[in-house]
Amino acid sequence: MLHKFKGYGKRKMPMLRSIAINFAKDLMGERITITAGHLAYVSLLSLVPVVMVFFMVMSAFPAFEEIREEFEELIFSSFVPTAGDVVQNYMTDFVGNASGMGATSIIVLLVVAIMLISNIDKAFNHLWKTKNERPIIFTFAIYWMVITLGPLLIGVSIAVSSYLGSLATFADDYTPGFGTAALALVPWLAAIGCFMLLYMIVPNRHVRAKYALFGALLATALFEVTKQGFAFYISNFPSYEVIYGALATIPILFVWVYLLWIVVLLGAVFTYSVTMTCEAFEKEEASRDDGTAYSPVSESGDNEPSLENTENAVNTQS
Repeated sequence: MLHKFKGYGKRKMPMLRSIAINFAKDLMGERITITAGHLAYVSLLSLVPVVMVFFMVMSAFPAFEEIREEFEELIFSSFVPTAGDVVQNYMTDFVGNASGMGATSIIVLLVVAIMLISNIDKAFNHLWKTKNERPIIFTFAIYWMVITLGPLLIGVSIAVSSYLGSLATFADDYTPGFGTAALALVPWLAAIGCFMLLYMIVPNRHVRAKYALFGALLATALFEVTKQGFAFYISNFPSYEVIYGALATIPILFVWVYLLWIVVLLGAVFTYSVTMTCEAFEKEEASRDDGTAYSPVSESGDNEPSLENTENAVNTQS
């Protein structure tokens, strides 16, 4: 048994080493910081329209009216550490002012929200180097589904989380500590699920769930570390308040959204590296079993799969 385990580990070590090397190459090849800055700028411009559209959809369903406050608290507490209350107050005022708009203004809000989703779609597919664009009708259908079904899925997830929280509290009476541990896992599981869906759905190619899970795990871990580190800096080094005064919330929001997009893109690049490397090794093993001459080995002579070869192989399948 131990011999088989060692043999399995010996076979997987080259693949793990290749994933690490290819991930480093992809990070150096992609301008993640520039892309994150672009998405942060677009996100801030689209923040009020997107939130407004989400609340409009949720308001159309009376069952989610009670969940709206929980949704706001969850989003803003996670969205901007230590400044969520201030941002939430501003957003509530903005949404309240926008609620009296006419049909034309509502259409403009929808267009701005779709523009944000379109920019995210283009950024992800650039990272994945996908050349085949989706048909316009199919693309619009996906964007519309995100705008309409997104708030519903969020509402359902919050309702399920509240239900699980009540069950955990009930179980805590019989198994002390279980409820606390279960509630602590809920945000992690929710973040992993969101990142996983993002990395599976947005790229214009088939992404296996297990590969998207690897990227989601990395993104979730980086998100929690970044959130805690950012909150620690804001709480202990309040120099930004001296410089910006009453406007201090604006740079805090911008920097946090920028860091958040870096985390999301890092997870996307890692998912891409894992997918390309694992698919290359799978093809190499299949060719070895079939006795063919396929080998995704780079020209340098090492055992690491060449990303150029694997990209061409995957693009031909797309």
